Amino acid sequence: AANVGIAMGQSGSDVAKQAADIVLTDDNFATIVQAVAEGRRMFANIQKFVQHLMSANVAEIVVLIIGLAFKDRDGNAVFPMSAVEILFLNMITSSPPAMGLGLEPPSESNMREPPRSAKQGLFSFEVIMDTFIYGLAMGILSFVNFVIVVIAMNNGEFGSECNAHYSPICEGVFRARATAYATLTFLILAHAVNCRSLRERGWTYSNLSTLRHNKMLWVSIVVGALLVFPVIYIPGVNHNVFKHGSLGSEWGLVAAALVLFIAFAEIYKLIKRNVMKPLSLQETAEVRLDRAGTGVDSFMAK
Repeated sequence: AANVGIAMGQSGSDVAKQAADIVLTDDNFATIVQAVAEGRRMFANIQKFVQHLMSANVAEIVVLIIGLAFKDRDGNAVFPMSAVEILFLNMITSSPPAMGLGLEPPSESNMREPPRSAKQGLFSFEVIMDTFIYGLAMGILSFVNFVIVVIAMNNGEFGSECNAHYSPICEGVFRARATAYATLTFLILAHAVNCRSLRERGWTYSNLSTLRHNKMLWVSIVVGALLVFPVIYIPGVNHNVFKHGSLGSEWGLVAAALVLFIAFAEIYKLIKRNVMKPLSLQETAEVRLDRAGTGVDSFMAK
């Protein structure tokens, strides 16, 4: 009748071991706790991995779809990001931090959280909500920087055939495209820190100090940030391959977007901690006890 049947591997009978879901080979009850902790860590890390990748994809979709509204002199849509930029963001920028999130150590609250419902899958309501909210925030900030550079700093000149090749008339579009690319790159890397916890503050000294325990995560963030500069400034690579230009004062827009995104993430998590506060283990047991009544269910709840 139990949800999970556990048998002893050394002292248990063969019948019990065949009927059980889990066999403790060392006959140690502490192994059950360790197994539960590891299972929770793996499940949480898969959620972090998926959320980070999906948020980056949502951000790219937002930038590209809204960007279709801009037309050049020939009436063609001007892409805020080129195909190579998108491929680079997906393969080089976002994938290594996402894999690093899959290697995160267990959080301090790992075993203090209430049991997860067996009906709840990987894509819980909170994960889906976070994916779209973070993705929209990153996409909007990147797109706003693109618009500021093109319209406010280059008089709204969209040039002609700027999606295909560089020309002096496309200078504004190429600089705006580089700004949007650099903005989204740093936002995706910063979002890896947010994904370490669904609700706890990410940008605190104590949390950032634990980042060193996950070598793959912090190395991928540092390398991803450094790769932005050769991609933007190497002649030929920027104009001919990535279809964007070099940056100057536009770095101020990138820094401002990064600060705004970090502030938004912290405020958003604060709201979630106050509005979506889960039941503690004691409260969960009390609810079960109230519903259980008497008999075996009441004993299990206690």
